[in-house]
Amino acid sequence: MANTRKRYSADFKAKVALEALKGELTLAQLAAKHGVHQTMISTWRKQAMDGMVSVFSGKAEAAEASREADVEKLHAKIGQLVVERDFLAKAFGR
Repeated sequence: MANTRKRYSADFKAKVALEALKGELTLAQLAAKHGVHQTMISTWRKQAMDGMVSVFSGKAEAAEASREADVEKLHAKIGQLVVERDFLAKAFGR
């Protein structure tokens, strides 16, 4: 019998973490309500708080700029490889 780990969607995690941040229910109540262990809820809450810090500190913007730069480099490399492929195809086709 194989035990498979349950995977939760990002939307579900965000919803539960937001409820935990609101503090209207205890972790035990949230765990019973959503069928998730209290430790997971506290982990998601901590991740949500850490994520909010990066949003307001500009780290998210820096990471996005870095990703855009990487994508730009990859597009340039793809263009170079396409040109090389076309050149070699013509050279061997003669």
